[in-house]
Amino acid sequence: MEFDGEFTLEGVTSEEVWLALSDPVMIKNALPGCKFLTEIEGEPDFDELEAEATDDDPPTLPEADPEEVADRAFVEGGRYATLVQMNVGGVNPRFETVVSIDSREFPRMDASATGSASDSSFEMDSGMTLVETDGGVTVEWWAETDVFGRVAQMGQRVISPVAKRVINRFFNQIESNLSDVSDDSSGLRDRIKGLL
Repeated sequence: MEFDGEFTLEGVTSEEVWLALSDPVMIKNALPGCKFLTEIEGEPDFDELEAEATDDDPPTLPEADPEEVADRAFVEGGRYATLVQMNVGGVNPRFETVVSIDSREFPRMDASATGSASDSSFEMDSGMTLVETDGGVTVEWWAETDVFGRVAQMGQRVISPVAKRVINRFFNQIESNLSDVSDDSSGLRDRIKGLL
């Protein structure tokens, strides 16, 4: 299955969007059903990672220091484990997923992922490019996904609306966080711009 789209965020700069979309903490908090998102080496033990996960995340923009966010940002070649649980057509799979950051150079990032639940699995390639507009930034994104097992049997007519809902909630949450950055008058914007 192929998905793509654009999401425009008003009143923000590409540097602010880049930093936000590079922050594993902000991504975890914005992604519906995400229990944790953490950098890994080797093969992850998802049960152990879930037991260690807390809701006591460090602050994200605008409360976080931009340098701290940049220090924990995704890195090219990095691997990240995440557990995502969502309702898909009456099925509530818990996908244990490993995401690899294949390339990351402002303003473009590409990633691939593999995930599995007890009776379903998926493989995905995805990417995004940031494009400045007169009033903000447009995130152009795409994903190619192969789904197997029980979820795949539901077909694209069931999966597509769920994917669309998740993507819209994700970008709306990112936009909500970034609107607080654009309202900031303490020089936060200049500090973020200076990081790239």
